[in-house]
Amino acid sequence: MHHDPHDTLASAVRKARRRLAPFLALMFALAMLDRSNVGFVKQALQLDAHIGNAAYALGAGIFFIGYALFEIPSNLLLQRVGAKIWLSRIMITWGLASAAMMLVRDETSFYILRFILGVTEAGFSPGVILFSTYWFPARDRGKALGLYYFGLPVALVLGGPLSGYLLDVTGGWLGLRNWQWMFIIEGAAACVVGIIAFFYLTSRPRDARWLSAAERDALEAAIASEDRDKTRHGPATALAALKDLRVLRFVMIYFAVQVSVYGVIFYLPTRIAELTGSAIGLKVGLLTAIPWFCALVAMRPITRHADASGQHRRSAACMLLMAAAGILCSTVGTQLVPVMLAFCVATVGFVVVQPLFWTLPTAYLAGPAAASGIALIGSIGNLGGFLAPTLKTTVETAFHSQRAGMLALAAAGLVGVLLLLGIGTAARRVPASAVTTLPMRKRTPS
Repeated sequence: MHHDPHDTLASAVRKARRRLAPFLALMFALAMLDRSNVGFVKQALQLDAHIGNAAYALGAGIFFIGYALFEIPSNLLLQRVGAKIWLSRIMITWGLASAAMMLVRDETSFYILRFILGVTEAGFSPGVILFSTYWFPARDRGKALGLYYFGLPVALVLGGPLSGYLLDVTGGWLGLRNWQWMFIIEGAAACVVGIIAFFYLTSRPRDARWLSAAERDALEAAIASEDRDKTRHGPATALAALKDLRVLRFVMIYFAVQVSVYGVIFYLPTRIAELTGSAIGLKVGLLTAIPWFCALVAMRPITRHADASGQHRRSAACMLLMAAAGILCSTVGTQLVPVMLAFCVATVGFVVVQPLFWTLPTAYLAGPAAASGIALIGSIGNLGGFLAPTLKTTVETAFHSQRAGMLALAAAGLVGVLLLLGIGTAARRVPASAVTTLPMRKRTPS
């Protein structure tokens, strides 16, 4: 029986997306929960461990120093030992490190444990981005990464109420504080899912017993064809990628995105608590879930539209502009409802921009250059997460205004928009080989 090769490839991509993307989203949700839950225990942790605002900001951000230092070696090791082994290892060790946050006693232990958490999680997101280039042709990657990035709003839709609930009910168990139990339980969840990942993930299409032989061959051929095209136009080696001007521009864009993201993530619970006059618990957790729920709803239609039209770069610029506008508007109101609406706009923008952004460097890099280039973008870009709390606190202190700190985060987002609009042809078109491997759809260059 004759099978159309286009249909075979489409079937393989569909099966891969359904099997891999939801589980990767779960892994990402737990990663985001374990790196951002420190925002929910800010007040209690500062009180119990005698941590000041500046020390909290430094500790919240120091995670990204450890993360950045080990990002590139982590991605090169993933390419060498296989994705399922390496992603599982990352997840189990970061779960243990997250649970160890229960041991915070003072500023020094807070810094050390946050740094260790960054080291153990290093390479996770860039590893998944690299993993996606093994499985999804360029024209389908936006949708696949959009499903993966569902993990970010899911973590904060469910994670906010979960963290708040744990803080409400666990105080005093076995003589431990409620914030200690929150770290233990959420860290243990990551360990369990990490063990499952070893048995569930498949490193490459050729190893997928859940695809037919024809589907495996079609997917491998499509990815190999794209990689040949990328190495003709982009850097061919790991070292060349680290010196490539387009890669460095992608680094700056991702840095600006992360400044906006983490400036809001670390301070949203505290801001909502101030506006409601409540302690951070289940009520605040439920309210902080609303912006992330909006992002969850918006993610799929926007990434699907970008894939169908090929307008990844312009769509990303629009989303980042929304994020900056939302952050800016959140500084104006003093009432809960308008501030929440502003945070909803900001959150949709800075969540959805991320899968759209990653389609640009992954359409340009292949092989060892992809492993090192994606890791470089992730490592230096994620230092924006280190800068964000410190930038916000420093600007607030200098201008004696909380509003000034948020304006600085909005300005970082606007810089990212300008860089995105300025890259022009740096974000190359999807290779011709990718367009012809599936039934044709109308598309325009980005």
